[in-house]
Amino acid sequence: MHVQPLPLPGLLLLTPRQHADHRGIFYESFNTLTFAAATGLDIAFVQDNHSESRQGVLRGLHYQLPPHAQGKLVRVVAGEVYDAVVDLRRGSATFGRWAAVRLDAASARQLWIPPGFAHGFLTLSEQAVLLYKTTRHYHPEAERCLRWDDPRLAIPWPLRGAPILSARDQAGQSLDALEPIAPDGERDEPRITPAGS
Repeated sequence: MHVQPLPLPGLLLLTPRQHADHRGIFYESFNTLTFAAATGLDIAFVQDNHSESRQGVLRGLHYQLPPHAQGKLVRVVAGEVYDAVVDLRRGSATFGRWAAVRLDAASARQLWIPPGFAHGFLTLSEQAVLLYKTTRHYHPEAERCLRWDDPRLAIPWPLRGAPILSARDQAGQSLDALEPIAPDGERDEPRITPAGS
């Protein structure tokens, strides 16, 4: 497995070794020993998520408040997406900065997103299927959404017209309105109130 650190500390782009022949390809999409050896991280994943989206759908930027902040290992198994993350760890030297990569099924690249980051993606292909592992279970009362088009972020989404958004994503908060997250994304335990209350 090849590991490429990205500009935001802790954010990693992982490329598994693929074995190809006349029959097709084979690769290990996840192996705890390989992941730990390549990244130096001892991670326990508790949930697998499956997402299908059509072209032009933009999902995000989503995150959960501590103590339910999630680390995510994201990969695309069909199609292509523009995947973006934002560092929300208060006190981090890169707080409020974003990074983005294109993920596609052919390259099999995966993105490790530590706790304390917001995550979203834009579907570039006719359809895209994402699978991602999380380090914490889904907790709707802890879920939040950072506005995808916050001018302070100025993420250059490669749009071909207006994105297709959920009502929740249309109502995302600006960076300045967010509740704080500890520098490591885990230790602070702010009061959690349901979104919209």
